[in-house]
Amino acid sequence: MFRSPYKYFLLTILLIIIDQLIKYAVHRYMMYEGNEIEIFGHWFKLHYVLNKGMAFGMELSFIPGGYAKIVLSLFRLAAMCGIGIYLVRLANRNAPEGLLWSIAAILGGAIGNVIDSTFYGKILGNYPIGSPTPWFHGQVIDMFFFDPYQGWIPDWVPLWGGTWYSTPIFNFADASIFCGVVAILIFQNKFFDHSQDEDAKKTSISEVEKTCNEIEETINDEDSDLIKE
Repeated sequence: MFRSPYKYFLLTILLIIIDQLIKYAVHRYMMYEGNEIEIFGHWFKLHYVLNKGMAFGMELSFIPGGYAKIVLSLFRLAAMCGIGIYLVRLANRNAPEGLLWSIAAILGGAIGNVIDSTFYGKILGNYPIGSPTPWFHGQVIDMFFFDPYQGWIPDWVPLWGGTWYSTPIFNFADASIFCGVVAILIFQNKFFDHSQDEDAKKTSISEVEKTCNEIEETINDEDSDLIKE
């Protein structure tokens, strides 16, 4: 049975609205990057930081000349379109509800950060100095900071020894993407086995219909022969 994708897009829109309201409030009332409000002591804080890279502050440092942000923004736009198309196709294939809600959450997070990187440079003027254009160079506003520990990692720890550790700061859009991905990973067997079962059912139904049509044609041919005789 066909499953409409519109209700899943409503979740996407809701997540985008929440994400943008939170970011606007942080920008409006916390005012300056680095300002901090403690929510649960030192464990959880709102910390205003501008992120010019990907989720959780990662960057494309291997692309030179200030064009990494444009490449990242274009990638986000392409990913956003791809995820939206994929969601519609899965809905048309009657995929599991949980999978569709998860992808809708990922889409909402992706669009939330695309809005930041595409428009914030022009609207809020938060593009980095030296950017070739404010468009597509907006910095994403991050604020959620779980801070159980900050400090130097002991030298004996493999790979990260001798480096400074601080928990990544993220936003609501990042959290939406993370939750959607984690849900898919946890329930992947249920989600994708169901999809395979639906495909198998459709194939079986098509084969049965084809067989019935062949039988009907055979009967009609035999009736025609009898009439002729």
